[in-house]
Amino acid sequence: MSDESRIRILVADDHRIVREGLRLILESQEGFLLVGEAADGMEAVRLAEDLHPDVILMDLRMPQMDGITAIQSIREKDPQAAIVILTTYNEDDLMIRGLRAGARGFLLKDTDRETLFRAIRSAARGETLLQPEMLERVLARTDGGSNRDAGGRGAAADARDAKREFDVLSEREMEVLAAVARGGRSKEIAAALGITERTVKAHLASIYNKLGVDSRAAAIAVAAQKGWLKNLE
Repeated sequence: MSDESRIRILVADDHRIVREGLRLILESQEGFLLVGEAADGMEAVRLAEDLHPDVILMDLRMPQMDGITAIQSIREKDPQAAIVILTTYNEDDLMIRGLRAGARGFLLKDTDRETLFRAIRSAARGETLLQPEMLERVLARTDGGSNRDAGGRGAAADARDAKREFDVLSEREMEVLAAVARGGRSKEIAAALGITERTVKAHLASIYNKLGVDSRAAAIAVAAQKGWLKNLE
């Protein structure tokens, strides 16, 4: 298989053992080509610009420049960059910030090989990667921490504000957002709601505009932070 036909991957992680492990795994699988490794966020930004990888696997906690800042910098230069967050079980808040910054999804560092391969292929196709079990845990985390903010506001006040913000979306847009949060693709959502795929995409464009985001992952991250998704089930 020629280099041109393989998915070109950049790995950004400050732990050498993680980078070496991913290199060994990726080199064992036909169809993938590891084109670069970065040990910090600044190097990741530089290599992303120089190498134009198809997919970037990005750690969030790195020296020089953290992963979230790196994601923002890469996306400013290349809005279509396919970035997948490499995460552990104790980084839920960072994951949501990473999704808002423009990452396509997240992947556990201890995931199995087949899940890793599927995630890379999906990201390369431009798909959003939101594994249901991971999303459920993140939503539980944000719901649990949303009762009172740093200013000491009560849950009732927060709920009123969330309701006012939630009302910016139409009923159909809320249905589309709920379906997206459950992992539905445009074609599946269209069939479930009895509308065309083109209409689904139009609703998504409207949702993105109203929430100030540019991807499904970021829209779900915003909705999760605002506590909306528990009302969309």
